[in-house]
Amino acid sequence: MSELLEHAYEVVVVGGGAAGLNGALMLARSRRSVLVIDAGQPRNAPADGVHGLLARDGMPPRELVERGRREVRHYGGQVITGEVVGATRNATAFDIALADGRHVAAGRLLITTGLVDELPDVPGLRERWGRDVVHCPYCHGWEVRDQPIGVLATGAASLHHALLFRQLTDDLMFFQDTQPDLPEEQAEQLAARGITLVTGAVDGLEIKDDKIEGVRLASGTVIPRAVVAVASRMVARAGFLTDLGLEPVPHASGMGEHIPADPAGRTAVPGVWVAGNVTDLSAQVGSAAAAGALAGAQINADLVAEETRRAVEAWRSA
Repeated sequence: MSELLEHAYEVVVVGGGAAGLNGALMLARSRRSVLVIDAGQPRNAPADGVHGLLARDGMPPRELVERGRREVRHYGGQVITGEVVGATRNATAFDIALADGRHVAAGRLLITTGLVDELPDVPGLRERWGRDVVHCPYCHGWEVRDQPIGVLATGAASLHHALLFRQLTDDLMFFQDTQPDLPEEQAEQLAARGITLVTGAVDGLEIKDDKIEGVRLASGTVIPRAVVAVASRMVARAGFLTDLGLEPVPHASGMGEHIPADPAGRTAVPGVWVAGNVTDLSAQVGSAAAAGALAGAQINADLVAEETRRAVEAWRSA
């Protein structure tokens, strides 16, 4: 990296997506010295546009990020490209280690590194991810409406997934794959909504001319589909926090693993906040940005409280 870093910042934000940039924006507007470190690996990179975000619907993800970076820099914040590989704490500050060997100190940390989508081991899923393999009916549903959609069962939440996508198309199939047989009540729900149940192990996707043509079963049968919906297992990107005593734990929903925090983003480690998908696995761009703004405001308030405490101590001693 060519960017010049100061030795210490009041706040370092790790992760430069919607949550991180909005948190940094709040802090920079509060005249805090803030550094955003972004590895440049956004979860939504394969998507053509961000959807469901008021006044920015359909904007390409990278354009949204670039606008956010400009706004943070406009208020004096610093944004760099880099990978954080470690974080420790000494008596006065956090020490942040970057992959290129540099270190920066921070009075507070805001972690917004997002998550990793773990997909079933089905050939073709990863290659088509974010295009005609989708996961969120609110993020991608309108774009795939009225097409033949197949929902690949991956766990207990898959039935709910199928019912949501049924709102978007009349031609929906539920691929049970190797999941256990559905309880009678759930099978009845599928039948009542006109969702076709397909049994048999899924062997892969049939792809031709850079698009999905169907779902191939282990038997060799190809079921024509244009879109495949699959619920990924979502795991927080937070391995570098281990030395601080923060590790991803199973989410109560069963969707994956997250870093727990209170509603304002405060973790169990004093001075460390989280926002966005690293803690809220189902957060969309808008809610992630809002959580980042809230965490940024809370961090500023925490710094104000500390400064006031020190000022009172100095005033009394004088």
